[in-house]
Amino acid sequence: MPTYEYECTVCGHRFTKFQSINDEPVKKCPECSGKVNRLISGGMGVIFKGSGFYSTDYKKKSSGDSCCSQGNQCENPKRCCGR
Repeated sequence: MPTYEYECTVCGHRFTKFQSINDEPVKKCPECSGKVNRLISGGMGVIFKGSGFYSTDYKKKSSGDSCCSQGNQCENPKRCCGR
């Protein structure tokens, strides 16, 4: 559910309201009962933290992780072993 921001046209009080998209917008200020306007906001942006979503994302291979070091035949030696 989104959070909406409102501002009173009478007293200037600003407040936020956590409500469903289907709910009616707030019409009265909780401080003075004056008329309020819903403000347009940029919303929440997506924030990515860390090195990836999973432990395997962008993981550096150690020298022992290549298929060549395990005695397997490489299908793509440049990609697998850097040769």
